[in-house]
Amino acid sequence: MVNALARRGGVQPGSELFGRAFENWVFHELCAYDSHRERYADYTYWQLAGGTEVDFVVNRMECAIECKSSARVTNDHLKGLRRLAVDHPDVGRRLVVSLEEKDRRTDDGILIVGYRSFVTMLWDGELF
Repeated sequence: MVNALARRGGVQPGSELFGRAFENWVFHELCAYDSHRERYADYTYWQLAGGTEVDFVVNRMECAIECKSSARVTNDHLKGLRRLAVDHPDVGRRLVVSLEEKDRRTDDGILIVGYRSFVTMLWDGELF
């Protein structure tokens, strides 16, 4: 809606606006699930002074979620989740929501899933 009112045109995959919209969509899915299932989760983000961050931390490190609107998640995309685990070894599930077609797990346990899998996992109660 904001883009239409600002006359920015469509949100094109690969653009910065698409990345923001994708992160916003993940947040709305989390909120819809939380409200519908009456989970009353706490959502925060995590960031270091140098800028390394994780988009969503659920319930005091129960689940950490990074959003990447990329069809291929690289090691560079995992920096925040890896650093979070160093600073908070008690973190539960670490997850990247992306546009990848096939789900996979890194050697250090980060789950990389496509948005369809994310929605299924979320609504099946597997994340928190």
